Amino acid sequence: MKANILTNEELLNHWQGHRALTRRVIEAFPEKELFEFSIGGMRTFADLVKELLSIAVPGLEGIVNNSTEGYNHNLPLNTKADLLNAWDNATPKINELFMQISEDRFKEDFNLFGEYKFPVIQNILYFVDNEVHHRGQGYVYLRSLNIEPPFFWERY
Repeated sequence: MKANILTNEELLNHWQGHRALTRRVIEAFPEKELFEFSIGGMRTFADLVKELLSIAVPGLEGIVNNSTEGYNHNLPLNTKADLLNAWDNATPKINELFMQISEDRFKEDFNLFGEYKFPVIQNILYFVDNEVHHRGQGYVYLRSLNIEPPFFWERY
């Protein structure tokens, strides 16, 4: 008998909790600063969000369809409303695609975007870890702008 720490659904809910918090961070930014503010040569938060959008659904589509097509972070999203709409549109797609990945596939190696050959579960955990990392940059930006970010533990 195999024991799991999390079910597929619990892992998906965990990720979607992070996504809900990241959405609130996007909302907290003033429009101009979302696209222009950076510190120490880091990318703007809008560019970081575009990266997150360009890997989540496309990465899951790659895993589900066994496609190793590359990614493109240069998304034509030029307003806060564009980013939020794209974020919201990705949510049900992530749910649908994620639940198509069987638990058995989690241990299979998969060459994500033709560049990152790791077990499927490691690729999925990368999506979450990368989001947490970039959201942390967003927190630093917001605090530098004297804007109180959302509480990091309020993920739902």
